[in-house]
Amino acid sequence: MTIALREVPIADALRRVKGEFVEMPGLKLTLSQAQRLWGFDRESCDALLGALVAAKFLARTAEGAFVRPCDPMR
Repeated sequence: MTIALREVPIADALRRVKGEFVEMPGLKLTLSQAQRLWGFDRESCDALLGALVAAKFLARTAEGAFVRPCDPMR
């Protein structure tokens, strides 16, 4: 079962995603892995991750994975 952002407040979804990256230094996820981890549909997950990249909270690797840009574990 996947969740669309219209079913969850965006602020809550962003807080959840940010929390995972803060709690797990070195976390590196592809879009597909992020979808499975949080249960969001592809469009919603892509929008959340894209917003966090735009806010410079996350960065995208050359391989397309999402990571914290200043993560010392990388």
